[in-house]
Amino acid sequence: MDDIEHLYYSFYKPYGYLSQFVNHQNKRKSKKLLGELIEYKNGLMSVGRLDEKSEGLLLLTTNGKFSNYITSTAIEKEYHVMVDGIVTNNIITNLLSGVEISVEGKPYLTKAKAAKILTNTDHIFKRFVRDEKHGLTSWLSVTLTEGKFRQVRKMTAKLGLPTLRLVRVRIGNYRLDEMLPADFKEINY
Repeated sequence: MDDIEHLYYSFYKPYGYLSQFVNHQNKRKSKKLLGELIEYKNGLMSVGRLDEKSEGLLLLTTNGKFSNYITSTAIEKEYHVMVDGIVTNNIITNLLSGVEISVEGKPYLTKAKAAKILTNTDHIFKRFVRDEKHGLTSWLSVTLTEGKFRQVRKMTAKLGLPTLRLVRVRIGNYRLDEMLPADFKEINY
């Protein structure tokens, strides 16, 4: 690859943090950044993004080629999603056949590569989201190969099940496994 020895890490990005080390925008001055949790090493960047309200697996590297490959459509990204309401087989069918969302103000048809109802969520770090008195919730797994802005959230909302919690559990062969929020470990590429 390169003559430079690059760094590769997996990281559990906690809820409430931006997927960046430096903030150049005035409107985001009070936002929490990755640098509060991880020592920044020269050239280290997040591979792709998870929005502030999303959590889970984030890869970090100093290798731009690795970053481009991981964010390409060749790599699957799997999300476990808590929604407001009950996921049915019909919802799964719709996710697989295609949901029209808005991307940059234009209609966009997006399909999940895989989707299923999750009945066991013991592997997901427990975090309070809301009281049961506010309605039933359920979990599903959605696998995508593209990464449009707030794509999963837009898909579930369009199907009448707003996302309450979104956890990325897998990027290609890299998995969140037993990691907890803010856990950080070196990986092999």
